[in-house]
Amino acid sequence: MDKVLNVAVAGCGYWGPNLIRNFFSLPGCRVKQVCDTEENRLAHMKKLYPSVATTTKFEDLVNDKELDAIVVATPVHLHHGLGKKSLLAGKHTFIEKPMATSSADCEELVSLAAKKNLTLMVGHTFIYSTPVRKIKEIVDSGEIGEVQYISSRRLNLGLFQKDINVTWDLAPHDISIILYLIGRPPASVNCQGKAHVNPCIEDVTNMSLNFDNGGFAIIHSSWLDPNKVREMIIVGSKKMIVYNDNEPLEKIKIYDKRVEAPPHYDTFAEFHYSYHYGDAHIPYLKQVEPLKVETQHFLDCIRNGGKPDTCGLDGLRVVQILEAASRSLKADGAKVEIDLDLGKKSAFA
Repeated sequence: MDKVLNVAVAGCGYWGPNLIRNFFSLPGCRVKQVCDTEENRLAHMKKLYPSVATTTKFEDLVNDKELDAIVVATPVHLHHGLGKKSLLAGKHTFIEKPMATSSADCEELVSLAAKKNLTLMVGHTFIYSTPVRKIKEIVDSGEIGEVQYISSRRLNLGLFQKDINVTWDLAPHDISIILYLIGRPPASVNCQGKAHVNPCIEDVTNMSLNFDNGGFAIIHSSWLDPNKVREMIIVGSKKMIVYNDNEPLEKIKIYDKRVEAPPHYDTFAEFHYSYHYGDAHIPYLKQVEPLKVETQHFLDCIRNGGKPDTCGLDGLRVVQILEAASRSLKADGAKVEIDLDLGKKSAFA
């Protein structure tokens, strides 16, 4: 029988309780401690899980010799510092998205985890969802042809963040999905946006990712829309996929639609597009909570030493793009190049 892994969760705010719930439900896992600066949050967790110890000091987690892993689900500006303390203490570490506030901090964490032979995983939850896994399978099979572009919209009214803008809050989901589907980072980023509620924090942004193979992706993020929208469209040369995460059951629809240009023509008058309209297909998807798959995967990687599907390098790539988007925002949407070599050295240190 596998050894029971002792896990602690730091951060009991918006997302932390979901992580605690899932780790608590997994066999071979014991949530030993939870940590937060707010006593009332800890009291609520203690009421739900009487066997769990609570503390307001992160050092209590670091110094606990029985702990195998620490989960960091705090505000973003604390991710690097707490993640570093966890790794230095020899704990396998799970950090919520985004991994840190700078690519330099991400590189340090990746290098430290590799040096100490510890599992470092980032909470890009959608990579563990059944719809996204299915879309990846369809794209890799060649069914939709060559991916021409991806368009994503993640919109709602709030929740407003105090320490990061809407791009850093919402776009990591879309960026991680797009990188997962395309299998490579972009060569450059453009981003424009506006701050309406807080003059220093953009609440509406539009980002473009340009890939060196000609691929293209658009990400629209907003805290100021009346309706919650979670939609991604993947346009291929043969077919198109619409992924609507708000749909309770039919989250993916595959459309046999495409546009074809004639291979040869002599004059503009002879040029005619050919539109193909076929059937729509809705694949069956087994309903599984992505967070349960993600937390189980973290434990499996600790046990077998495997590389997480959302490893530290994946977290670094996402933060790299967010940094480039921030620079582009300040330059009124100017193109910002991505250093495609960043992270290679640290990933294999």
